[in-house]
Amino acid sequence: MGYAEADPTFDIEGVDAAHKATLMSAIAFGIPVQFDKAYVEGITKLGAADIKYAEQLGYRIKLLGIAKRQANGIELRVHPSLVPAKRLIANVEGAMNAVVVNGDAVGNTLYYGKGAGSEPTASAVIADLVDITRLHTADPQNRVPHLAFQPGAMSNLPVLPMSEVVTSYYLRLRVADQAGVLAKVTGLLAEAGISIDAVLQREADEVGGEGSTQTDVIILTHDTKEGTMNEAIAKMQALPTVLAPITRIRKEELA
Repeated sequence: MGYAEADPTFDIEGVDAAHKATLMSAIAFGIPVQFDKAYVEGITKLGAADIKYAEQLGYRIKLLGIAKRQANGIELRVHPSLVPAKRLIANVEGAMNAVVVNGDAVGNTLYYGKGAGSEPTASAVIADLVDITRLHTADPQNRVPHLAFQPGAMSNLPVLPMSEVVTSYYLRLRVADQAGVLAKVTGLLAEAGISIDAVLQREADEVGGEGSTQTDVIILTHDTKEGTMNEAIAKMQALPTVLAPITRIRKEELA
């Protein structure tokens, strides 16, 4: 469609979204701009099977940029996420963008509009230039700082490492089609203290055709810390009955 750059890396690898999330986190929470601390994961590793399974479970996969203040720090991350199909942001398509803002007094608000194309981009650039000019000529005592906070009011809340982020997960495991495999997988999750929200197991012939000896197991989990999930995935991956790298996609309910 001509929306991406000639080199589309920044778009499909989530870098452009991470730039925007970093700036919005600075404006929203009064922290310094810290792009180097953002977690960035693009869409190139997504598979058609995961898009299909997500739809069957009532979700759609969207590349989300998330900036969220927690008691112990700021989450700053970009990655594909399962979003319930009933959420407005799950139905943002094509060149449209949406920003959901949660405020303490107003709750959730959503801003929706064109995010690519020559005229929308030109409009945004001109608006920025007008804002800069107005700020430059304003009385310094009445000037809105560029990041909305005066330097002396900046927060020292750290950007959390991804291992400390708490969210829920979609897991897809390609496993041998034999008895006891699911029990071993769920047992490892239970040992890690990770509770399961839903399990979907495909018939072997749906995965590899009639007579296949492999099947897909899809697991949705409840909230858990990313570091805990990493350890559990490593143990599951080591099982001889797990036949391919485990697919992990984070899940955001956006309730």
